[in-house]
Amino acid sequence: MKYIVGIDVGGTTVKFGIFPEEGEALYKWEIPTVRGDEEALWRSLADSVKETFKEKGLPYEDLKAAGITLPGPIREDGYLPFCVNLGTGACYPGKALGELLGVPAAAINDGNAAALGETYYGAAKGSPNTVTLTLGTGVGGGVVVDGKIVAGKRGVGGEIGHFVVNPDETERCNCGNYGCLEQYASATGMVRIAKKLLRTENRVSSLRAVEEEKLSAKDVCDAAKAGDVLALEVLDIYGKYLGLAVSHLFLTNDPDVIVIGGGVSRAGEILIRPVEKYLERFTHIATEKCRVVLAELGNDAGIFGAAALAKTVA
Repeated sequence: MKYIVGIDVGGTTVKFGIFPEEGEALYKWEIPTVRGDEEALWRSLADSVKETFKEKGLPYEDLKAAGITLPGPIREDGYLPFCVNLGTGACYPGKALGELLGVPAAAINDGNAAALGETYYGAAKGSPNTVTLTLGTGVGGGVVVDGKIVAGKRGVGGEIGHFVVNPDETERCNCGNYGCLEQYASATGMVRIAKKLLRTENRVSSLRAVEEEKLSAKDVCDAAKAGDVLALEVLDIYGKYLGLAVSHLFLTNDPDVIVIGGGVSRAGEILIRPVEKYLERFTHIATEKCRVVLAELGNDAGIFGAAALAKTVA
């Protein structure tokens, strides 16, 4: 049997998966992330892969390729200009890792990896044209066309979170711009919408029982599921901005499936419904509705996406 390895490098933890060339992960494990020293980081990844092959009794010569995902803008040629979360400088992560492993390796942005993972292994399996959004503290995602990720010349293809959806916004996004999707469709964005409504309206809401500084996206979603009218309005506003951004991607790429993932997606169908409502409104030119589904891979989306990338260089 031949194998590929998927590696998902996060700010604190690195996740690994060993896969057969066709099929699900055989083994998964984690190690702490080495920060601030890229050479030491690559060595730690290669050493962990080699040690695990030995521990599991797998012949290392059967390793065909590796894929690695990192939280930074990676160009189509594999170049990473910077990675603030890891403290690394400009480099070619795939090339560096491949030399240490002795097999071909390729690198991909973490949001793009999630999109690739859901396309090949998860909620969009069997659909070669997809859009995936990851909704958490921020908003990430990726676009897959004909089974290939769209990274772009500068590596910012799929940076959905920084679509400007409200040019009249007066508060600044973390990126320095104003009115980015991330200001509305992230977990913090949902809380921001809720706090604004609670301050400007007098309607009764169970959310008023929660201390403002402790209010979370989960509180909002739970209240909405219980029928809280104000919380339902928050989700409607949330869905409007998210649906607007997704409609632009839909009319640009005409995907088969739109996948919603990330921590916020755990709210389930109550989050999907307003997105579908506004997506349909903003894409009325389409003769067929696009499927909007919840992601399936959860925190493993990165390693699955990295494995899918590895197949392209095996």
